[in-house]
Amino acid sequence: MAVQGHSHHRPGLHLPSWRRTRAAAPAAGARAAAGATAATGTAAAVATGTVAARIGAVTRLLTGFVFLWAFLDKTFGLGYATTAEQAWIEGGSPTQGYLGGVSAGPLESFFHNIAGATWANWLFMLGLLGVGLALTAGVALRPAAAAGTAMMALMWTAEWPLAQHLSDGSPSMSTNPVVDYHLIYALVLIALAAYGAGRTWGLGRTWEELPPVKHHGWLR
Repeated sequence: MAVQGHSHHRPGLHLPSWRRTRAAAPAAGARAAAGATAATGTAAAVATGTVAARIGAVTRLLTGFVFLWAFLDKTFGLGYATTAEQAWIEGGSPTQGYLGGVSAGPLESFFHNIAGATWANWLFMLGLLGVGLALTAGVALRPAAAAGTAMMALMWTAEWPLAQHLSDGSPSMSTNPVVDYHLIYALVLIALAAYGAGRTWGLGRTWEELPPVKHHGWLR
């Protein structure tokens, strides 16, 4: 006798699986929570980046003003560090008083020899002006950092904070034998160049798009 097989599936309404629904709900909730966390993290990162960029821009502008003010005061004798009679445009020397007054360190005689020299005056003043303008505009921060760091290193050597006594035997009154404001300025210049601080509130982005700057990264 032939035996016919009968289906054991009963027709009718099939209810959804509660197990799958219950399992999917926590997974969906976890994905939503992860998405919200990622969105919050992204927003926080953007906000932090914006704040950091603005702080960098303010630091850049203030540091640029330090260099520009020194240039203007020495050029026109604004009556602060330089009197009107000592102004560069009146025949005064921007380096005579500073370098001529060096009284410590291994390069003391060298600085005395170049104090007041025309080439030293021009090199010093062009350095102040160039670094100040670059920082203020937010362009060529890498060359400005290199030039500014070289200037700060020379000025640190001229003051020679390592010395406890001057060449005449009097106390040097050095407040720190290694770290002084010249090194801090140099570090700030390097940091501004490294982080591209000219892109915020400056012409850094436009400068970076120029063909010579694209081909020579050291000009950025």
